[in-house]
Amino acid sequence: MAVILSVHWGVHDSSAALFDDYTLLAAVQKERLTRIKKDGGDPSICVDEVLAIAGLKRSAIDVAVFSRMLVTRGMLRQPLLRSIAEKLQGKSSKTTDLANRMRRAVSMDASRVVNVAALRRHFGLPRGTTIHFANHHEAHALPALFHTDWDNALLYTADGYGDNVNYSQRIFRYEQIDCQFGDDRWLLTPYRNDSIARAYMYVTEALGFKPLHHEGKITGLAAFGEPALAEAFRKPFSVDKRGIISSAFSSADEQRAYYFKACADQPREVCAASIQVATEAVILESVTRILERERVSHIGLAGGLFANVKLNQRLAEETGAEEVFIVPPMGDEGLTIGGALDFLLRRDGMPTWLRQRHRLDGIYTGRDFDANATARILKHDKRIHVVEGSLAATTARLLADGQVGATFLGPMEYGPRALGARSIMASPHRRDINDSINKRLDRTEFMPFAPVVPESDAADVFDVTSTNAYACRFMTITCNVKGQWAERIPAVVHVDNTARPQIITRDPNPLYFDILDAFKHQTGTPVLINTSFNVHEQPIINTPEEAATALVDDRVDFLVTRDAILTVSG
Repeated sequence: MAVILSVHWGVHDSSAALFDDYTLLAAVQKERLTRIKKDGGDPSICVDEVLAIAGLKRSAIDVAVFSRMLVTRGMLRQPLLRSIAEKLQGKSSKTTDLANRMRRAVSMDASRVVNVAALRRHFGLPRGTTIHFANHHEAHALPALFHTDWDNALLYTADGYGDNVNYSQRIFRYEQIDCQFGDDRWLLTPYRNDSIARAYMYVTEALGFKPLHHEGKITGLAAFGEPALAEAFRKPFSVDKRGIISSAFSSADEQRAYYFKACADQPREVCAASIQVATEAVILESVTRILERERVSHIGLAGGLFANVKLNQRLAEETGAEEVFIVPPMGDEGLTIGGALDFLLRRDGMPTWLRQRHRLDGIYTGRDFDANATARILKHDKRIHVVEGSLAATTARLLADGQVGATFLGPMEYGPRALGARSIMASPHRRDINDSINKRLDRTEFMPFAPVVPESDAADVFDVTSTNAYACRFMTITCNVKGQWAERIPAVVHVDNTARPQIITRDPNPLYFDILDAFKHQTGTPVLINTSFNVHEQPIINTPEEAATALVDDRVDFLVTRDAILTVSG
């Protein structure tokens, strides 16, 4: 048994996770602590938080796992000589990318580049702590296998960059993983400018949105336009018979300029639709060719590109896969989970590692404030008071009456989706509630809010099958809405008749389920709106005080904690 600290120090989505061998004790993203959306940089604050959640000190850490992350120049071997050389070249940033350093050193051994003792000192680790560096795309991929029970799979990752590649493809069968593209063998090869995720990012930027933040807005906007530019957006990319993607771009600057020029003077709806269709076409062709060649029947997806729920729907519907699963923290925050799993796999071997696999019920990994959340919220502002009545039934009645509520229940979620611990809830019966909630939250969205639905009703309301049901537990995929339900729950149905449901059972979050069940019995509708509890451009709420501030600022009408319903006087 070992206490494993896993850390990602990135340009964005810095995070830390803590494991007791295969048991995840805590995980937190830096953004939730600093209140800076997608915050990157030094994750020491995350290390402090996960240790505090677990009630452990640094002296308890046996193993520290790091992604090929940013490091300070003081952590490099011969930092002074490197610093002088780079200042002469006009490079003087305080941090540097470890994977690039390894490429320059022509070494796949990170310890030849990093002063491990300096790394230990920076994070306050004991001298005897084992240090492990995990491959970026392997750390993305492994949770997709570990949290399933598959006997064969394609593990496919895609993002904007990681350890010198933008994709990886691994085949799992016969209790072995065969990496066909994207592992450390590609670390020392020339970089390939072949990221369709970067194309999506550049279109996001060209349309006036914030890259690495607002790609989800483009996904929603796409349904409003005709993909007139799809062929032009798709043309620079090719897919070979092995499913490996290439592009005609020689540099990132060339790629960015191409998409900026293509988007110039074009309606943003057309550009959004076109990059969505082009992205789907490239990835679908790549995945389909791999499946045809390898004859595996399950698909595990990870990497920032697969935050794209419409892309995931097409992969589920058009590849013939028996099941598709998207790692819930699919972005770089997920590297902390996968990095620890990578260490455990190398320590224990595949047979032992496979015996520890399990499906996820939830991913609530933050600090649990339940013991004193209500008291802290009441203390925050004297205008806040308790609403009398049964928690589930009263909350359901308030929602049925048109009020907007928020949950503050147990540990916070990990990853980009609110899954009931820090969610805003409302009735789905009126489409215009989207506008009113967005106005209260200072949001501008093109996609409706997501629905939450009990497992027992999911397949009646949505096109849920054995292929996408597991992914729907974590709101990582869209599906079509059935029959007359689109008219009954218009607030959660997009213009293309899709929705991004969260399917729930009672065990992971009993009160959240009971509220939904009570709403179903009171109204006949087994669906509620679930959107993340945050104001535009801010991370999802973490602490009781943040929740109280949102309540006082009229972002919501009431809060539900584990033991009270809270609202503001007057």
